[in-house]
Amino acid sequence: MKNVEMSVEGDILTIKVDLTKEFGPSSSGKTIIIASTEGNQAIPEREEKVGLNVYRKA
Repeated sequence: MKNVEMSVEGDILTIKVDLTKEFGPSSSGKTIIIASTEGNQAIPEREEKVGLNVYRKA
């Protein structure tokens, strides 16, 4: 994962992303990648999964 932190308290999932970071352009070049789970990732100690992409226009 890039720039993504996940934590679970009870039944609440919290996702933290630092919006000041950048990881360069997407493959199309239309957006700048800020954070990504790079596919679906398991939530710690749960059976659910999450897929996340955070980006802005280039």
